[in-house]
Amino acid sequence: MKILHTSDWHLGRSLFGRKRYNEFSAFLEWLADTIAQQKIDVLLIAGDIFDTSTPTNKAQELYYRFLCRVANSSCRHIVVIAGNHDSPSFLNAPKELLRALNVHVVGAMTDCPEDEVIEIEDFRTGNVGLQEEGVYSAIICAVPYLRDKDIRHAEAGETIEDKQAKIVDGIRKHYALVCNIAEQKRIEMMKKQLQSRYQKSAIPIIAMGHLFAIGGKTVDNDGVRELYVGSLAHIDVDVFPPCIDYFALGHLHVPQSVGRSRHIRYSGSPVPMGYGEAYQKKSVVIVEFSGQKPENSNQKFDMILHEVPCFQPLESVSGSLEKIQNRINELREKQSNAWIEIEYTGSEIIGNLRERIDALIEGTSMEIRRIKNKRVMDSMIDRISVDETLDDLTVNDIFERCLDSFEVPSENRSEMVQCYHEIVQSMMEEDKNNE
Repeated sequence: MKILHTSDWHLGRSLFGRKRYNEFSAFLEWLADTIAQQKIDVLLIAGDIFDTSTPTNKAQELYYRFLCRVANSSCRHIVVIAGNHDSPSFLNAPKELLRALNVHVVGAMTDCPEDEVIEIEDFRTGNVGLQEEGVYSAIICAVPYLRDKDIRHAEAGETIEDKQAKIVDGIRKHYALVCNIAEQKRIEMMKKQLQSRYQKSAIPIIAMGHLFAIGGKTVDNDGVRELYVGSLAHIDVDVFPPCIDYFALGHLHVPQSVGRSRHIRYSGSPVPMGYGEAYQKKSVVIVEFSGQKPENSNQKFDMILHEVPCFQPLESVSGSLEKIQNRINELREKQSNAWIEIEYTGSEIIGNLRERIDALIEGTSMEIRRIKNKRVMDSMIDRISVDETLDDLTVNDIFERCLDSFEVPSENRSEMVQCYHEIVQSMMEEDKNNE
């Protein structure tokens, strides 16, 4: 059985005002072709399908068109979980219709944990004379992003440390419950196999999740949003049950395994979400289970990182005006179509930097998406330059500046910042589509 693990598409995301639908469309076309070429049996999408809880019509069109195409390919099952950017009710709305296409959607934790356990069982015919007819089986623990309110009961007087401990404990208990159900189902499926005339195979338990595991790597300006109040709620791998044969994670945009656990892996985002990811190799994970399970070991599998092509190059150029000019001229000679971020760090104050840069790219396919004139910014008394926009600031930066402007003493800030974070978190987790 071959599975393909991907996540963090963020369909609908823009880059400093520039829509990226062509880029997303090219990726989904490539992914559908890859699934067909690699003869993938099961596709796992581990959250953050959309960039916002209210995706545009165009973003929705890309998503549903892709699902329809893949459902009619060699891929017989698609499993989708919600991430922290997704609206659970929006993803869940067409789930009954999508189930007819063998697309299984889990948008939110429910009162019935069995809803998150998906049995995959499909018939596959081998080559005559080489392999008998067989059946490939797996159990998917499709756990969506677990929201604070789903796994923690608030109590008066709690500290950040108390909340953190409750969140980790809630995640631990939920995965233990879901995986226990999966183990029971595996026993039942193995009994069915013994009574079947088809070729027998081991049944892996594959978990999905959207969270921040301890040791996970991030990069600056990658758009990864904090998950819980006060911290990113890093989860130790010891929290997860040992019965998991492969763990398909979403949330972090850097492709990586977690610590030394080869079977616990982030696929990473397939498209650079910002300039911090501009030179990062993007990939999807293809996992093939051998169908055999040795003594005292998890299910055997082979894994490859299948590199995703770059559909829209991003270029970040920093330095003196001469260095910037030289690099843009190099890109011009290569007939590049890059979207460029400029950071001028020279000692000379240049008031018409934008005009000079625009003149350099005139007549090319390149675009300047952002210019940071650090020399001008540093010269401003209030530290805010005419080139600085809200894109340069996080919601936390703005609140800190508000506290500065009102001269709030440092000893009073800790509680105010904590309360502010809780308000922001509740707004981010509000499902606007739920009625």
